[in-house]
Amino acid sequence: MNLLEKALEGLYRLSEFLAALMGLFILLVILAQVAGRYLGFVVPSALEMAGFATAGLIFLGLAPTLRAGGHIQMRLLLRRLPPKTRRPLETFALGLGFLTTLYASVQTWLRVAESFRYGDLAPGLLPLPLWLPQSFLAVGLSIFALALLEAGLKTWKEGKE
Repeated sequence: MNLLEKALEGLYRLSEFLAALMGLFILLVILAQVAGRYLGFVVPSALEMAGFATAGLIFLGLAPTLRAGGHIQMRLLLRRLPPKTRRPLETFALGLGFLTTLYASVQTWLRVAESFRYGDLAPGLLPLPLWLPQSFLAVGLSIFALALLEAGLKTWKEGKE
């Protein structure tokens, strides 16, 4: 494993760890809300914070899920194709996925910058700066784009051999 592969592996592990932290945060917020009902206190913006963390969990988990083979793929169709057709089609699909995700990532980063510049706040009781939860989406999409690029290049390289 070369240095670049080790760095990417570390990045995917970090993304996986952050996604797990988001899941833990969701659990703690919901538990605090349930306990609050019994003890007579309210957790301000609990639903909103759990929603933001859910989005973060999903987007940060995209790349590790791709690496684990957990995304829905057209394996049934691809298995029926001859290898000479399968590799180019799979490479094309991964390339198209990369370009789409790269575009979404750039647009999300632009939205983060805009929210930061204008000081946008969440509309709930807790005035949370919107750039913070948006950043988790942007980071997750960026790492997912890298994972798609890596998978596409590996598939393309295997097809050339």
